[in-house]
Amino acid sequence: MTTILDAEATEEAEKTPRVTAARPRRVVTLGIILVLVVALVSILAVMIGQTAISAGEVIDILLTGGDDRVKNVVVTEVRLPRMLVGLLAGAALGVSGVMLQDALGNPLAEPALLGVSAGGALAVAAIVVFAVPIPAGTLPFFALIGGLVAGAIIIGATRLTSDPIRMILIGAALGAFFSALITTVIVLADPDNLRRLTRFLIGSIIGRDWRHVRIMLPWIAVGLPVGMVFGRTLNLLQLGDELAEGLGLNVVRARTAIFVVAIALNAAVISVCGPVGFVALVAPHLARGLLATTDSRQVLPIAALLGAALVVGADLLAREVLRPAELPVGVFTTLVGAPMALYVLRRIRVGQTVG
Repeated sequence: MTTILDAEATEEAEKTPRVTAARPRRVVTLGIILVLVVALVSILAVMIGQTAISAGEVIDILLTGGDDRVKNVVVTEVRLPRMLVGLLAGAALGVSGVMLQDALGNPLAEPALLGVSAGGALAVAAIVVFAVPIPAGTLPFFALIGGLVAGAIIIGATRLTSDPIRMILIGAALGAFFSALITTVIVLADPDNLRRLTRFLIGSIIGRDWRHVRIMLPWIAVGLPVGMVFGRTLNLLQLGDELAEGLGLNVVRARTAIFVVAIALNAAVISVCGPVGFVALVAPHLARGLLATTDSRQVLPIAALLGAALVVGADLLAREVLRPAELPVGVFTTLVGAPMALYVLRRIRVGQTVG
């Protein structure tokens, strides 16, 4: 009798979700390595291009202005702000992805697959096409509103199903709906703006300057630290709603707050770069794999660094592969992210079959 009870207790314990943490030394070591990787990719992004500029010249230009006026303009007005936009966008998407995945308990959750990016992109595209006279700095607010509409539907859907595949299907349907509206906007667009709008909808940081850095910076400077603070809450949500509530967490309020912050980070990116796909999916999974942990407090900063490196690195490839032509960065992030999504989907299906 005791053996049967012990076996049932063991089986129940195995079914209870657990949050595993990595050793602090491992987190610090990986963090230092990634900081160096981000620094290296960022330096290369400023050095490489149609006008080759050495590392020494870059440093001289940043410190003293340099002797070559053309190279000074290339570094300070073209490549540096574009690189910073990539860093900010990647970090924001990495953190946003962790928050959505852990809050929903869905390894496939990311703004593009949930339809959130399409909602934000629709708002921004409509403003651009119809030349709505608003200050550029307010674009993230409108992207946030569009994203929150999709987010509200996703939050409502969590009460109907917890199946990750069904959640993604709901997100896909939502994204298709917004995409149809975006297509309507494109049809109404001025032909002169069509190419720029199409590039924006793929996800691009071509031609981004200091004005775009200033648009993104306040949102991300606030959103990233707030996202990090939610680490413990995300760990509780990973345990399941019932257990989290038993530990004193108001699940609905916590999940809603996390969604607002995650979508706000994504809105800042969309307002400047468009929907850069799959970074919010890839960065969190890479972070968990490298750390061998599910502790959100440890995953969040590592995912931010990975996201920054991914976007800047992908943009560097997008600039150089077909030079002098430049591809949108979203092309390369999708080439990496789509196979990752299929791999994660296969793991989910295998897990459901085994379960």
